[in-house]
Amino acid sequence: MSAADSLEFTPGYDMPVPYMKRLTDYYLALGYGNPYRWAHFADVPFTPVTKPLAESRVALVTTAAPHKEGAGDQGPGAPYNAAAKFYEVYVDSSDSHAFRGVSHVGIDRKYTTAEDVNSFFPLRAMREAAASGRIGKLAPRFCGTPTNRSQVTTIDQDCRDIYAILQEDEVDLAILVAN
Repeated sequence: MSAADSLEFTPGYDMPVPYMKRLTDYYLALGYGNPYRWAHFADVPFTPVTKPLAESRVALVTTAAPHKEGAGDQGPGAPYNAAAKFYEVYVDSSDSHAFRGVSHVGIDRKYTTAEDVNSFFPLRAMREAAASGRIGKLAPRFCGTPTNRSQVTTIDQDCRDIYAILQEDEVDLAILVAN
């Protein structure tokens, strides 16, 4: 039994974001036999913060993607680009200035752009928060997690991988920026 099987979901009608229903209908219209079951849990554990933010080591966990060689346009104005997807957790140095983008996710490109990298990958802002003392320290690495729509893989593999990385880096708090 996977970890996903042991979690209790809220009832299927408890879907507060209307676009989820449209996507479910879309996938059914494409011929998928069973509708996608959105992850919305009945009980979500909460762990209170145990020390001040100014004394905490903070990590960034993002769904932003590294540049993928040969995968086409991935820049700020790029259209949706499935070729830019990644399927395994990655880590990079928090000192890195390498490209991160969101061409691989289905954002509303009519009303938003990826021009402001801090809106989906706030590493620079987190560096500034550490330098000003707002947070104690920035973790030495950040994590990238895939958006492959598999709850089983996300819970049983990706979450475990990220948790192990955060433990290795002695992280107190993690900020998840899901795109």
